[in-house]
Amino acid sequence: MKGEILNMFQKNTKFMRIGILFMAMALFVATTSLVLIDGKKKNISMDLNGKQIELRTAAATVGEVLAANDVKVQKHDLVEPTVNTPLENDTEIKWQKANKVIIDVDGETQELWTTEATVNDVLKTAEIEVATHDEIEPALETKITENQPIAIAKAFPVTVKDGGKERTVWSTQTTVRKFLTDQNIRLANLDKVEGDTSAKLTASNAVVKIARVEKITDVVEETADFKTKRKTDMTMLKGKEKVVTNGKKGKLQKKFQITKKNGKVVSRELVGKTMVEEPTHKVVHVGAKAPKVEVATATPAKASTNATAKSSGTPAKAQVAVSRGTSSEPSGGKEFYANASAYTAYCNGCSGITATGINLRANPNMKLIAVDPRVIPLGSKVWVEGYGYAIAGDTGGAIKGNRIDLHMPTKEAAYSFGRRQVKIKVIN
Repeated sequence: MKGEILNMFQKNTKFMRIGILFMAMALFVATTSLVLIDGKKKNISMDLNGKQIELRTAAATVGEVLAANDVKVQKHDLVEPTVNTPLENDTEIKWQKANKVIIDVDGETQELWTTEATVNDVLKTAEIEVATHDEIEPALETKITENQPIAIAKAFPVTVKDGGKERTVWSTQTTVRKFLTDQNIRLANLDKVEGDTSAKLTASNAVVKIARVEKITDVVEETADFKTKRKTDMTMLKGKEKVVTNGKKGKLQKKFQITKKNGKVVSRELVGKTMVEEPTHKVVHVGAKAPKVEVATATPAKASTNATAKSSGTPAKAQVAVSRGTSSEPSGGKEFYANASAYTAYCNGCSGITATGINLRANPNMKLIAVDPRVIPLGSKVWVEGYGYAIAGDTGGAIKGNRIDLHMPTKEAAYSFGRRQVKIKVIN
């Protein structure tokens, strides 16, 4: 029994030794294989879209090691060295993923693939120049992402004519309204911009015209003329006039609305009147009393007359003399009304010699008037209401238009006449 057990133990020991031998051989083969395989691996470093990796690989090419690291190389990606390059020890690999970029320059777009990092780098690569006044979105230092939009608005000079003053500023294509806002140009309520403010500014249409409009109120004080009121006076003879109340001018305030465009007055509108001081109207009494008729006593007729009367059988008539205050009005002549005043040959500044050479001091009772020769020619024979027949023989600095000055023999007569409106007839 013991012998059988011993025999079995010896057999088992033999099998164990054989198993251990096989295991040792397998381990040796595996270890040898690993050593051989590891001996073929290469040390490489990779920059995968900015991520740094160092590893040992048995891959044969750059493409194989990238694929082994789940990198799917697209057409526009950057791979250095190329995917077909055989790997060597200490190879440095760079893979940069390409992004699609949409560039819009003043409405014209282009698409491109790039591995550049920033907007500025992309524009340099695309040879697109950005000037100082151009607008770009996003900013130049912005990092590029997939389907990155880049918008550029090119600037151009704009002529601004503001209130008559002209200047030039740079602007991108925009509406007139936005341009005014961007340039901080403010408009008052009455200011006007020429054209449509929603219209777009372009390089070929780059003028903005602004009219500065203001309205101001101007108050002016003027004199208000008085009226001459003529009243009939039955106690005065016809042809006589008497100033009862002297006229006095009033004060009239006028309010004007003045519109200015670019500092220049373009309209002036009267918007109101206020009588600050009422005028005092002149009151003149005009005589209406008929002159008395004086009848002289009949004188004895001469013998011859008497005889004649007797022979004829007709009695002799009494002689009658009629006296009138002024000469009767002629039927013909150019008729109009004039403002009349009176003067003497001895008035202040008067020499006594008229413009036509008549010496009034030597002829104090002469009927003569001063006229405006453009209205009444010098030398004309005239008839003046309340004065009678006269000669237009003098002129005066204040005698303009329908104004006349009547020569009087005395200051008292001149003062009594005063100023009045009279009818005048130019006979010849």
